[in-house]
Amino acid sequence: MKARTRARGVALQVLYELDIANHPPAQVLQERLADEPLPVELAEFARQIVFGVLPIREQLDHILARYAPDWPLDQIAAIDRNILRMAAWEFAVQKDTPVKVAINEAVELAKMYGSDSASRFVNGVLGSLVEHHNDVAQFVQNIRKD
Repeated sequence: MKARTRARGVALQVLYELDIANHPPAQVLQERLADEPLPVELAEFARQIVFGVLPIREQLDHILARYAPDWPLDQIAAIDRNILRMAAWEFAVQKDTPVKVAINEAVELAKMYGSDSASRFVNGVLGSLVEHHNDVAQFVQNIRKD
């Protein structure tokens, strides 16, 4: 597994736990990094994902619901929902990861952590979202200003 994929996997595990249990984020991240030690730069990347996604989960969910209305968020598995949030954050907010890379990484995470059909589902949702990634970035930026 590629190094950044491992870091994304750690971030996904943290976000998943935070989604289903209201544990302290820093503590959960620390515990996951103890279980899956990463070099400093990759641990920092995982931290950036977690603390980048966390404060804007609602906005990311709103975006996913808006641009992928065929998939009601309350019916999406928590693991898939967090994969989608992470990918949207990476390509629309962080913007250091090329869109295709963010989607490919999300699909890989879905294959590793999701159900048999999760990778196709994640690819489909992100495919519909990618057409609007500039709108997504603008939406999140406007929310942050408020």
